[in-house]
Amino acid sequence: MSIRSRPMRPKDVRECVEIVAAHPIVGPRYGSAIANLAPAWLRLLSCNGFASALVFEEEKAGSRILAVGASVFVSDNFLREVKTPPLFWFGPELATRVARGNYSSVLSQKQTQLANSHSGLNLAVWHGCLRIEDIDRVEVWHKLMDAFLDHHSGFLLKELVAQGESPQHLVGMRNTGGSLLKPADGCYGNLDEKDFFELVLEPHVIGLTRAMALKQPGSWISTLFFYQPPRFGFSRSEQQLLLSALSGRTDEELSDDLAITLSAVKKTWRSAYDRVTASLPELMPGNSHMSEGSSKRGKDKKQHLIAYLREHPQELRPVSRKLLRQRAAAGLSAI
Repeated sequence: MSIRSRPMRPKDVRECVEIVAAHPIVGPRYGSAIANLAPAWLRLLSCNGFASALVFEEEKAGSRILAVGASVFVSDNFLREVKTPPLFWFGPELATRVARGNYSSVLSQKQTQLANSHSGLNLAVWHGCLRIEDIDRVEVWHKLMDAFLDHHSGFLLKELVAQGESPQHLVGMRNTGGSLLKPADGCYGNLDEKDFFELVLEPHVIGLTRAMALKQPGSWISTLFFYQPPRFGFSRSEQQLLLSALSGRTDEELSDDLAITLSAVKKTWRSAYDRVTASLPELMPGNSHMSEGSSKRGKDKKQHLIAYLREHPQELRPVSRKLLRQRAAAGLSAI
């Protein structure tokens, strides 16, 4: 039976928190702060404050959640706190701050848009936590990794930080390019396997910077740091439609998902096609043999655009078109 990922919904939060609380390594890190996790996640869902918040379940009616994945873009100040001794578990700390209404550590949508267009983003992996009875299922881990790559590719990342949730998790992070922070000098160093069982019980930081990633291009996680600015400049409404369309949704389903009329869906498709044609006309299929209203032509356009976006996720990330133009004028076309 296949496993699917989908966005976390408010009604999922209680079950997701139960998975975290029941985890033999992650749960004890929270202590009494576990009471803050549900209100914090509900607040971030209501204001779109997550970088990514996903649940994983088997594709069958009434299926239970197997795992939860959550990440946030954090401020430079919070990243400095995370890396300054004494180290602490940043999941419980974020839960406590956000539950109390303190959002200063987590970037807002506007702040994310600006940082993604200019200075770059700090990504903190809050949790990638499996239900305890499913923790040894390789296919769940593979789905978590695939979804992580899908949902975080295309951003202008400058640093990624995480904290291992099991010795096996630490092995995976090391094998994908992560390094252990050395608090004394604030630099990253080798992650030695002999320390994994002890390390997972004490606050630590596993990280990867853009400079480190560019020196190890063969690693899986380093691909997140290879960035090209978007060329189409889609509006937010166009991005929302195209993101939903990546899953193969029909126009009728997109209308339901986005709570807009079917005519608004078609109008948004047309405006997206116009942007693409203006910047990359060769991407759109020729239409000399088809009429303007041909459904075949529309289907071909959609397929070509969706295929392109799968390879160029930066087109669907929040950006400031003004700052992108300034970067282009300064000759900063790629990172």
